[in-house]
Amino acid sequence: MPARDGRAYVEALNASRRDVLIHGERVTGRIADHPALRNLVRTYAELYDLQHQPGFRDVMTYPSPTTGDPVGVQFLLPRTRDDLARRRAFMQVWADYSGGMLGRTADYLSGAIVAMAGAAEWFGQADPAFGENIRRYYEYIREHDLLLTHTLINPQANRSAGPAGQRDPYLAARIVKHTDQGIVIRGARMLATLGPIADEIMVFPSTLLKATPEDEPYSYAFAIPCDTPGLRFLCRESFDAGRSRFDHPLGSRFDEIDAIVIFDDVLVPYERCFMIGHPELCNGLYAETSATAFMTHQVMVKNLAKTEFILGLVSLLTDAIQIERFQHVQEKVAEIVIAREILASLLRAAEVDAAPNRWGVMTPAWGPLNAGRNWFPKVYQRFVEIIRQLGASGLMALPTEGDVFGPGRADVERYLQAATLDGVERVRLFRLAWDAALSAFAGRQALYEYFFFGDPVRMAGALVASYDREPFKERVRRFLGEEPAGSDEPAEAAGGVAEGDSPWGARLGDPLAGVQEADSAAPATASAPGTRGSRGRGSAARADGQESDPAAGAAAG
Repeated sequence: MPARDGRAYVEALNASRRDVLIHGERVTGRIADHPALRNLVRTYAELYDLQHQPGFRDVMTYPSPTTGDPVGVQFLLPRTRDDLARRRAFMQVWADYSGGMLGRTADYLSGAIVAMAGAAEWFGQADPAFGENIRRYYEYIREHDLLLTHTLINPQANRSAGPAGQRDPYLAARIVKHTDQGIVIRGARMLATLGPIADEIMVFPSTLLKATPEDEPYSYAFAIPCDTPGLRFLCRESFDAGRSRFDHPLGSRFDEIDAIVIFDDVLVPYERCFMIGHPELCNGLYAETSATAFMTHQVMVKNLAKTEFILGLVSLLTDAIQIERFQHVQEKVAEIVIAREILASLLRAAEVDAAPNRWGVMTPAWGPLNAGRNWFPKVYQRFVEIIRQLGASGLMALPTEGDVFGPGRADVERYLQAATLDGVERVRLFRLAWDAALSAFAGRQALYEYFFFGDPVRMAGALVASYDREPFKERVRRFLGEEPAGSDEPAEAAGGVAEGDSPWGARLGDPLAGVQEADSAAPATASAPGTRGSRGRGSAARADGQESDPAAGAAAG
């Protein structure tokens, strides 16, 4: 089955009979027609259609290794740096389409499954069947071009205790029993973004588990269809208010619904299980398989697209009301420019420094990715603040489409004009800024980004604990040891550079090396094909050195 288009996605969605509760009612009939979901379904259908557009087909598809049919490049198992660059080019198309506002496009979790399939032997150490299961599942979602959601956060009840220590032992989803067909799951998980409109749901380890009999029932990894009997989605309120794209330009298209997932004695067939028991293995699943690196690679592409979208929005806003000549405004715009360049550089570094992991899968370098995922949750809050500060009261003095194109048209044209825009276009621009910084959609985006990979404080702690700082400590020790106390003689080789070390640092090498060759080989302004500015076309990364982060890949959903 080749890469599907939007129509095939919608038809498959409507053919399923999933249990979805939203706005006080159970969804009946076709899921794609529900008022709270139909615009999001339409957006995801548009993403699938992009795979078949002549300008994107070669970028977004490749021949299936089993059927020869065109399948999505998001499923490409990278063995070379060029493979990794192809994956990034695919991600970039989808991320740019939404301005980075979609956090759970299919390429996020497909990357995790790609990495896990490449590391099938790791699953096989628990049971050879688990390794075969993950390989088959990878091929299945590749050949059917499936959209996955996932859930790996336990309900917030008593957070001072683990899942086994809750008052209700079935609060967090757990194994109730084993049958001849599979395991039976009872309880709940948070937070399945896209759950109601996804094809399948991945249910993987949540938080750190103890190697005790009490935590054994919470140790598992599996994937099942979203219409599996006993599986229920309890949704939050939709932030798509059913308004026009003029009024809610972002919320009317990109509100990825979030849901609590309830397992009411759900039977999971053994062939859909990738791990049962083995809490110590569950704790290392993401890091050991490089899944975290692949998921974060996709997130970095999304974050770069989002930053570029915000930069464009802020630039149009400052142009419209002619405030960019003020230095404090320039300073704020510069913050976004700098963020854009940092993200592009981190993404390029992750690809250029890519290396095969122990399974032979070309994996993005973890250091730049880890830095980026720790940094962006905080800087995005600043983006929102900048939009509010620059838009000020203009973000509140905003009539709706009905006013703009109704009896208030003359007033809009006269009193809401901008220096470079007429009244209608100014309102259109400022409504976009409002939806990016002040609306319910904007609030959800800010919270989602802040907790994308989990608690930022815990993430920072994991980064510090896992980062190898010993070479830098040793450099300072050498520096301190070179000059005897009380000596007036300057230390030779100040800075602690040992014999044979590059004075530029072991990781950087000589910054002048190869400059002449590079200058003569290509124009100074040349960039890699298919890249933007400092977006390089590079490679993958290493899986070693990743911390066992309990929040890895968790995100807000």
